[in-house]
Amino acid sequence: MTHLATERNNHDLACRGGDHRRCFRADGRDHDLSDEPQTVMAARKTAAAAGAAAAVMTVLATGYLRLWRSKCLNWGATAEEVARPMPGDEFLPHPELLATRAVTVAAEPAAVWPWLIQIGPGRGGAYTYDWIENLLGLDMHSANTILPQFQDLSVGDTLALGSTGPRMRAQIIEPNRALVFASDDGDWIWSFGLYRTPEGTRLVSRNRIRRPAASPLGKFLYALVMEPGSLVMERKMLHGIKQRAERTPVMPGRAGDITQPSPTDDWSTPTDPARDVRR
Repeated sequence: MTHLATERNNHDLACRGGDHRRCFRADGRDHDLSDEPQTVMAARKTAAAAGAAAAVMTVLATGYLRLWRSKCLNWGATAEEVARPMPGDEFLPHPELLATRAVTVAAEPAAVWPWLIQIGPGRGGAYTYDWIENLLGLDMHSANTILPQFQDLSVGDTLALGSTGPRMRAQIIEPNRALVFASDDGDWIWSFGLYRTPEGTRLVSRNRIRRPAASPLGKFLYALVMEPGSLVMERKMLHGIKQRAERTPVMPGRAGDITQPSPTDDWSTPTDPARDVRR
């Protein structure tokens, strides 16, 4: 008995000292633990990697939300444009997400409008990364010419964003001034405004979005993934319209007949149904 106790103590000391080749089981029998350190080490490495990844994601998320989110949502827009009411604001007064992005087009609003009015799947496309849009089944093929057959969009016309995506209904059409779409469920309002400037035209895009069914975690992940993704796509779209409009000739006198809204125009008055007609 004394011999057995001495041997067990020696093996216990060996185990605690790092010699895991031979240790005792709880029942006193010898047990080869030569494989256990590798398993424990692998588990520790996995836990450490997961912890490091979580720390990096936390830093990135905090940095985005505190430092970069405003720039992402308001890319290209001035503080005045961000604060200025636009057509369509009245349809969703209290959105969960509000993004206002803009670009300067060195052309008259009349040169921008034909490209804008033909936007949409199965029409003039979205002037962005078609291959990404089509991975989502949106049937986007960005046109490089003005398409006469798609210049007559009317209030009430709908654009289906894929077979399972939202249906966007034209709510306001004011040639050379404003184009507003609203999803059938009312949770997404997409407005475009054309504002004449000494340099040409400010093309302003505003998205107002509400996601009532999303969980807090879902909304958080949406902010981290979809908001930067939307910037990539919308920046390309605005530049795509800009590039096309700047090479579009305008008939003499055509732009001179256009009355553009000034930066102080008040679009905040709720839209009367009678106003929602093409002008």
